Amino acid sequence: MIPRYSRPEMTAIWEPANKFRIWFEIEAHACDALAGLGVIPKSAAKAVWTRGDKPYTDARIARIDEIERETKHDVIAFTTELSELIGAEARFVHQGMTSSDVLDTCFAVQLKQAADILLADIDGVLAALEVRAREFKDLPCMGRSHGIHAEPVTIGLKFARFHAEFQRGRARLVQARSDIATCQISGAVGTFANIDPAVEAHVAKKLGLTPEPVSTQVIPRDRHAFFFAVLGVIASSIENIATEIRHLQRTEVREVEEYFSKGQMGSSAMPHKRNPVLTENLTGLARIVRAAVVPAMENVALWHERDISHSSVERMIGPDATITLDFALQRLAGVVKNLVVYPDAVERNVNQLGGLIFSQRVLLALTQAGVSREDAYRLVQRNAMQVWAGKGAFLDILKTDPEVTAKINAKALTSLFDMRYHTKHVGTIFKRVFGAAKLAKKRPLKKRSR
Repeated sequence: MIPRYSRPEMTAIWEPANKFRIWFEIEAHACDALAGLGVIPKSAAKAVWTRGDKPYTDARIARIDEIERETKHDVIAFTTELSELIGAEARFVHQGMTSSDVLDTCFAVQLKQAADILLADIDGVLAALEVRAREFKDLPCMGRSHGIHAEPVTIGLKFARFHAEFQRGRARLVQARSDIATCQISGAVGTFANIDPAVEAHVAKKLGLTPEPVSTQVIPRDRHAFFFAVLGVIASSIENIATEIRHLQRTEVREVEEYFSKGQMGSSAMPHKRNPVLTENLTGLARIVRAAVVPAMENVALWHERDISHSSVERMIGPDATITLDFALQRLAGVVKNLVVYPDAVERNVNQLGGLIFSQRVLLALTQAGVSREDAYRLVQRNAMQVWAGKGAFLDILKTDPEVTAKINAKALTSLFDMRYHTKHVGTIFKRVFGAAKLAKKRPLKKRSR
């Protein structure tokens, strides 16, 4: 990934130094296990650690690259460079193993490392969403379906909904991390013909992995497909929030706005512009993460016990998807934390349609008063269309309709236009989302300064 969308901690996972370090540990732990079984001398296993356990400096990495240019094989280049440090005992390195034992096990470690960072990122998003949800728990806003005013919700409920979605995303990633964290040290075509299964068990324990039940010559790619699919779903959840913010920031709505910092500029041509550039960026980054999902799915079907059609794909989607998602989650947490909410605009939009948003309450009240649902719908819609035509407020028009007032008197009609009716169960929803913890006390709503 380009530096613009990368963070050092995640990028480091995919750097050659980390990869070769993991490769070394796989080989060295395997030697320890082989020595314990009496397959190789214990002195050889010790020599691997004492002479080979050196930092993978730029010089060492350059030497491995130099060897690979000749051998055209990355693992052979690695073991050859290692043998230059270890000496004669290096002949016992990679005993009974195949390249995929190193590559697939390393990839599992890297994805596990990446998942740990992503889980911490999601925790940051969850924390930001919870703060904003509690802050605006009781601020009524317009709920929309098909983009049209429907019935009231609250700004806090919007944040709570996204919080629940990211809770699910986190749980899925925990499962995907568990699924991907498997170790394969089973040799050519996965039969353990030339290496004892105890070696695999030992390496797995040392690396915090579990042995792969049946690895053929590669770890089954359904595991990887699930992992990248989960990343894709999380990316879609990011886009879900980003899209909501972008819609609410439109000039015609302007209920919320990305924080616009001092000195920030929105357009090279139009100095007045304040664009939702961060959430637009998040929408684009989500597409990049999801772009990894289909190739990961296509990697599941390999020829017989193995081929390497998956290899080039994973060399790209592994770093790109995890680095991009890490950056996007961090950016999202910042957007949510600093999002400016305009309560006055929220209230203005709630009142924009002159009370039409209470139409269902009138419909239900008419049915409770003995009117058939079909006739009640007709009565309510007939009056509602007059509001759309600009002929007055909904409540006032209803009070002039004799068919309506014959069933519901003016006082009862007025009571149907109470906003509290729509927000009375917000606390129940919050308890479902945030658990049984005592809800934070409502804080005064303040416009955030720019």
